Amino acid sequence: MNREWNDTQPIYRQLRDRGVHMILDGVLNEGDPLPSVRTVAAEFRVNPLTVLKAYQQLVDENLVEMKRGLGMFVKPGARDQLLKGERQKFLTDEWPRIAEKIERLGLTQRELDAAAARRSSSKKR
Repeated sequence: MNREWNDTQPIYRQLRDRGVHMILDGVLNEGDPLPSVRTVAAEFRVNPLTVLKAYQQLVDENLVEMKRGLGMFVKPGARDQLLKGERQKFLTDEWPRIAEKIERLGLTQRELDAAAARRSSSKKR
């Protein structure tokens, strides 16, 4: 995981996003425990309260649950919920810019399909 921080959003938000990516990528599955607050704080050299704030956001978004004395765990259905939200966010926020650039560059469907096929075959290696 990248340990570099960017200045566009608070660190707790970036930690929250890393948790989301871990769920989406299957690093954390339903029922899996999140890394402990102390572990994450030490690994990323941030205040434990910053990690706790990130985890609280995941709780508020109904993606993880606190099990008293055991820690935080990914809730059932969290990945599906995230996929639905992230897909909609992509189609609303990112796709219009991508589609505009495709149009501006005059890329054809055939070129896009070929690029997708190359990417797919390189991922399998």
